[in-house]
Amino acid sequence: MSEVTSRRAVLQPSGVELIFAWFQRVVAGYCLLFGILYWIKLIGFYPGSLWRFDLMPVHWQVAAVVLAVFFPFAAAGLWMLASWGPVIWFICAVTETVMYAGFPELFGHRMLIVVSHAVVALLYIAFRVIIWLQKRPVRH
Repeated sequence: MSEVTSRRAVLQPSGVELIFAWFQRVVAGYCLLFGILYWIKLIGFYPGSLWRFDLMPVHWQVAAVVLAVFFPFAAAGLWMLASWGPVIWFICAVTETVMYAGFPELFGHRMLIVVSHAVVALLYIAFRVIIWLQKRPVRH
């Protein structure tokens, strides 16, 4: 009977795993928000002449379409805690980082977005390392 009890304890998520799950869901909310904002720009509901798809420069058309599709997918994957959710988020983060840090003359200076992606990536790595350290077997 004690073996069954000890096996159940292993199957329960730790406190760090629960916080990590909620962290992913908060990031999912932001991804959904960013996806909606890109869709607003694409359909022309956003104020400004440059933010209608047919009036955008080609580089913005490509970036906006890719991010409008990928951000909601990332949100869904992160919310469901699927293994592919962080991968799709990473694609979005790299895309925006390259846009704003690599080509500021085309896309503008938005270092807050670049820094926020870096902070989320570092937090994600920290959570994964802590969870890995908790799950590795203890050697005597």
